[in-house]
Amino acid sequence: MKAPIDFYFDFSSPYSYIASEWIEALAARYGRTVRWHAILLGATFQVAQLKSPVSYPLKRDYSLRDFRRSARFEGVPYLQPDEFPIPTLQAARTFWWLNDSQGGAQAAAWARSGLRAYFTRGVLLSRPEALKTLAAAGGIDAALAETAWNDAQWKTRLKRANDEAIAAGVFGAPFFFVDGEPFWGNDRKAQIERWLASGPF
Repeated sequence: MKAPIDFYFDFSSPYSYIASEWIEALAARYGRTVRWHAILLGATFQVAQLKSPVSYPLKRDYSLRDFRRSARFEGVPYLQPDEFPIPTLQAARTFWWLNDSQGGAQAAAWARSGLRAYFTRGVLLSRPEALKTLAAAGGIDAALAETAWNDAQWKTRLKRANDEAIAAGVFGAPFFFVDGEPFWGNDRKAQIERWLASGPF
C-alpha cells in the first residue's frame, strides 16, 4: 500500500486553504490518502525566525493580491477576511480532539469546514461562539468541542503536534511530505504531482 501524503496546515493560512481544496483529489488520482496535521505557524515562525509576509509593508500588498490570484488560478472561492491573520489555537485543538477521538476523516472534515468558513465567509475562528456554530453545523457537539479546546489534554496535544512538525523540518504551511520528501507551499502542486506520477526526480 502506498504511503499517505502528510499535509501540514494552519487555519489562518490562505495558501493552506487553497491547498486543502486540491490535495485530496490529487492524492486520490495516484492511489494515495492524505494525513492532515493542524499546526500553528506562529510556533514554526519563531523557530525559523520568520514572520508572516503581510507583516512586512513591502510584501503586504503583493501577498494579499497573490492570495486572491492563487485562489482564482485553482478555481476556488476566496474572500480576504477583514481580520487577518487570527489566532487559531481553539480550532487546531478541536482538530486534534476529533482526530484522536473520532478519526482522521472527521478531523479533516472539520479542517475543511473551518478553512472554507474563514476564507470564503470571513467567519472568525478566533471567536468561541463562531466555532461552536461551525461545529454544530458540521454535526459536532458544540459543548463537547468547547470543553475539548479548553482542556489541558488538547492544549498539550497541539503543542506536541507543533513540536513534532518542527522536528520533522516543517517551517511553514502548507507543507507536505510525499514518501519522506518535503514540499513547501501551495505552488509546489506540479512538483508533487510529478513525484506521485513517476517517483523521485
